[in-house]
Amino acid sequence: MLRLAAASLAGTAIEFYDFFVYGTAAALVLGPLFFPTFSPLAGTLAAFATFGVGFVARPLGSVLFGHIGDRHGRRPVLVGSLLLTGASTVAVGCVPTYDSIGVAAPVLLLVLRFLQGLGLGGEWGGAVLLTAEHAPADRRGLWSSFPQVGPPVGFVLANGAVLTLSATLTDAQFAAWGWRVPFWAAGVLALVGLWLRSSLTESPSFLEIDDYARVPLAEVVRDHWRLVLLTAGALAVGYAIFYAVTTWSLAYATERLGVSRTVMLTCVMAAVVMKGALTPVAAVLGDRYGRRPLCLIGCAAAALWMFPMVALLATGAPLLIFLGFLVALVAFVTMFGVIAAYLPELYEPRVRCTGAAVGYNLGGVLGGALTPIVATALAEQGGRVPWGVGAYLTGIALLSLGCFALLPETRRVRVRAAKAEAEAAAG
Repeated sequence: MLRLAAASLAGTAIEFYDFFVYGTAAALVLGPLFFPTFSPLAGTLAAFATFGVGFVARPLGSVLFGHIGDRHGRRPVLVGSLLLTGASTVAVGCVPTYDSIGVAAPVLLLVLRFLQGLGLGGEWGGAVLLTAEHAPADRRGLWSSFPQVGPPVGFVLANGAVLTLSATLTDAQFAAWGWRVPFWAAGVLALVGLWLRSSLTESPSFLEIDDYARVPLAEVVRDHWRLVLLTAGALAVGYAIFYAVTTWSLAYATERLGVSRTVMLTCVMAAVVMKGALTPVAAVLGDRYGRRPLCLIGCAAAALWMFPMVALLATGAPLLIFLGFLVALVAFVTMFGVIAAYLPELYEPRVRCTGAAVGYNLGGVLGGALTPIVATALAEQGGRVPWGVGAYLTGIALLSLGCFALLPETRRVRVRAAKAEAEAAAG
């Protein structure tokens, strides 16, 4: 289990590094380089629009790779998704700017971002299911949380690379070529991930299926459509919080408040490190007290904290900004620390890879794709304190709270045959 969990963590870290490095670049440099004819605000919105395309592609990726996962196994999903995401990320670092090739530059950016999202849409389902379906029932939350630690690790790697380059290069050097380096590094990371995953074994839950779904998506839509919509709505708040903190706030604070790029990246990274460290803690609590109670507590805390968070951000004081981000991400991790065990337990094995991944990634469309765009527009209409952003995030938190309230508790649900779970617990 430790080797499997470590490989899943490394793989999700690498794939989310690819995804997050684009978000950071979109907040800091892509607008002027690829949309120079736009005003600064319009350029930022356009860059965030290309960022959002990745989220639109993620449910499509979950359908594509979910079909493979439910028909041919979870393991092929891990390899295919990693190759696709890594190759498209390296290619982003090679795209000429608008000054070189004109309108073809943002079009290429859009296509490559779509491919990034397609690959990431398959990654989460494959990595989480392979871990959850190997894990013993009484520690499923803990072992499944390892892939969930991957996103904060990937975020820290991505932002650490940008922070280092930002601190060591002039603004002109960073805009000319420095922003491309983190994208090129994705190629090396992808090779490392493929090596780590080469020795993984197939999920025992998949091997126990006697009658594979011919068209998994059709079964999910026919038999589990309500569950998919509820899980998507429930997870929307997590995405909204995370991308408000890690993407929108960078653009808002550097452009509107005059906070330095280095200070903002440091505040965000410190809060995300704490989030990653607390993920296993939330997972252990989920194993003991249940998945649903933690999700309800996290949602309620998020709804109460969104107005204080934007008020602290508007002060421009680094310590207060960090505090606002930290509490928001603690509320986030209270929910998402148990999600990797919760979603597989909600779906039956024959369509689990498709159903869980589609629900998870539709939540990304609702909460992640729109948040930077909507928040940027709302902040432009308000004063120094973006209360409209706080109201928007609170509304999403209340929506997710209602969806979680309608979902069942699953802590004692089996995802594997009883004999296989007993053997896992013993070994």
